[in-house]
Amino acid sequence: MNQVPSAMHPSTQAVFGQQARLLKQAHQHWEQGLSYSKKSDWKAAVKEFDKACKAAPADTLYRLNLARALLRSNETEPALVQTRRILSQEPNNMLARQFMGECLTQAGRDGEAASIMLDMPDGAEPSVEYLQILGNTLFSAQRYQEGVKVLLEALAMDVTHAMSHYRLGLCFNALSMKAEAVQCLGTALALGLQGGELAAHSLSVFIRRELCEWDEAAVELQDVSRLLGELTPESVNWNSVFAAVTLLGDPALQRKSAQACANFFAHGIKPLAPVVGRPLPTRLRVGMVSCDFHHHATTLLLADVLEKLDRDRFELHLYSHGPDEDSPMRRRIKAVATQFLEVGNMSDAQVARKIREDEIDVLIDLKGHTINGRLGIFAYRPAPVQATYLGFPGTSGATYIDYMVGDAIVSPLSEAQHYTEKLALLPHCYQPNDRKRPLPQPDSRAAHGLPEDALVLCAFNQPFKLSPEVFDVWCDLLRQTPNSVLWLLNWLGHGDDILRQEAVKRGVDPQRLVFARKVHISEHISRFALADIYLDSWPCNGHTTASDALWAGVPVVTYAGHSFAQRVASSLLHNVGMPDLICQDVEAYKAKVLELAGDAPRRQALRARLYQSRDEAPLFDSDSYARDFGELLWRMAERQAQGLPPDHLT
Repeated sequence: MNQVPSAMHPSTQAVFGQQARLLKQAHQHWEQGLSYSKKSDWKAAVKEFDKACKAAPADTLYRLNLARALLRSNETEPALVQTRRILSQEPNNMLARQFMGECLTQAGRDGEAASIMLDMPDGAEPSVEYLQILGNTLFSAQRYQEGVKVLLEALAMDVTHAMSHYRLGLCFNALSMKAEAVQCLGTALALGLQGGELAAHSLSVFIRRELCEWDEAAVELQDVSRLLGELTPESVNWNSVFAAVTLLGDPALQRKSAQACANFFAHGIKPLAPVVGRPLPTRLRVGMVSCDFHHHATTLLLADVLEKLDRDRFELHLYSHGPDEDSPMRRRIKAVATQFLEVGNMSDAQVARKIREDEIDVLIDLKGHTINGRLGIFAYRPAPVQATYLGFPGTSGATYIDYMVGDAIVSPLSEAQHYTEKLALLPHCYQPNDRKRPLPQPDSRAAHGLPEDALVLCAFNQPFKLSPEVFDVWCDLLRQTPNSVLWLLNWLGHGDDILRQEAVKRGVDPQRLVFARKVHISEHISRFALADIYLDSWPCNGHTTASDALWAGVPVVTYAGHSFAQRVASSLLHNVGMPDLICQDVEAYKAKVLELAGDAPRRQALRARLYQSRDEAPLFDSDSYARDFGELLWRMAERQAQGLPPDHLT
C-alpha cells in the first residue's frame, strides 16, 4: 500500500511532534496540579504547575494556576514574579491583576496592592470575586470607606455573595459602624460562609457585647463555644482569639482558638534555617515587634522599663509595623532603641530576613492575637529564641513561640497545660509600669457630674467586658448601697441609654449611672482619683485600667478565675500588698465591696497605702522590673546557646 507523502519536511515534522508531546505533558501536569489543589496540597501543586509552565511557557492558564498555588503556599515573591510576567504580556488579564493584588496584600504591601487593583484597564469588567478581593485589600490598607464602596458594588452584582457581606462587615466595624457590621456578618452567616463561620461568629459576638446586645451575644457565644470545641491542635482557622480570651472563661477553649489561628498564620510557611553555633554576644540582642510604638496602653506600660534596661548588657531593636506618627511617646521609644526600624511596608518574609540579618538573639512579640498582629513573621523562625509578652493575655497557640512571659499568679505552672509555650515567670507582676506616668492632679466631682457626697463605684473597662451577669452584680451592689453611683466609661459614644434601661429592669434608678468620656491619660488619672472603689470585671479583668486605678489611689476589688485574663488584677493587687481584695467567687466579691462601702476609714487607709506604694511596691518598681526582665531574657538565650530545649523558667 502506497503511503501519502507528507507535505512537511522531516525536521519540521519532528519539531511539531516534540511540541505536541510537550503540550500533552503540560496538560497532564496541569491536571495533576489541579488534583493536588483540590486536596489543598499546594506544595505538590506548585511542582506540577511549574512543570506545565516549563513545557508550555506561553500558556497563561498554566502560569495563573502556578501563581495561585504559590500564593496559597505563602511563596509570595515567586507568585509575584509569575503574575508580573503574565501582566507584561497581557495587561488586560484581570485574573492576573487580581492575583497580583492578593500577593501584595499577603506580602504586607497593602497600598501597592490597592493601586494595582484599582488601576483597571479601560472597559474592564471586574468580577464579584475581583471586587471582593479589592475590598479586602482596601480594608488591609486601612482605606475603609473605599472598601465599603467597592464591596457595595460587588453586592450590587450578586447580593448573595457571602464573603462580600463578611468583608463589608469588617469595614463597617473599622469605621465604628457597629450595628451595620453585625448585620453584614449575620447576612454572611445566613448565606453560608463556608469555612468562615467561626471567624464571623467570634467577631459578631464581640461587637454585640460592645453594643450591649446581651441576649443576642449570649446565643452567639454558644455558637462560638461549639465551634471552638470542634477544633483540633492541627486545625487551621482564623478566628477572633481576642473574643475567646475576653468573653470565655475557659482556658482550654482559649488555647484551641489560639492554636487554630496561629496555624493559619504559619500555613505554608517554610521557616528559615535554624541558627547553629552562634555564640552569645556580650550585649544580648533583643528584638521587639509591634505596631503600638506610640500612645498605646502597651507602650505606656513598657516605656520606663525599656529606658532602664542595662545598655552594657542589651541592644534593643524595635521593629514597628504601625503608623509612623510623630508623638511624644513615639519619640521617647525611638530614643531608647539601638535600632528603630519601620517595617510596615515589608512582607512577613522580608521582616524575618531582616531580623535574621540583625542576628537577634531573643525576639519578642508584643501583639499576640490583637488587631494588626503579625505572627507570620515569627512563623519564619528568624530568631533562635522567640517569646510572647504583654500585649495579649493568653497563649499564642504557636509552636514557633518558645516562651510566654508571665508570673506565678496570671500563669502558674499548675495551669501550664493551657499554654503551647513554656512559661517564663517574673518574680513579681508580669505587667511593667511607668513611674513617669502622670500623678493625679486636683479635680472636682462636680466637673464630672458626680455627687459630692456619694459613694462612687467606678468601672472604666471597655463595654465588651460588661456582661449581664456582671451588671446584675453591680446593680445589686447599688441597691444595697443607697448613697452610691456607678461611674462607667462611654467608650464608643453610645450605650448609656441601653445600660440605663438595663438598670431600670434591675430596680435601679437610671440616674445613678454616670458616664465618663474618653480623655487624655493625665486627665484620666486625675479623675480616677475621685472614685472610692474600682469594680473589676470578669472573665476579663481590667489590665492597664486596673493598674491606673491603683496608681490613682483607688482600691480594686476583683474576682479571680482560671485564665490569664481573669487573674491580672489579682497579680496587681498581690504586688501592692493587697491580696485581701482578691475574691474567689461572686458572693465573696459582693461581700468585699459592701464591706469597703460601709467602712470609709478603711477606704481612706487603703488609699494612703496605695499612695505610698508608688515608691515602695514591686508593681511600680520599674528599676527592679528591668533587672528581673533582663535576667529572664538572658536565661532564655543561655539555655538555647547550651543546646537545651525551652523549658519553664521560674
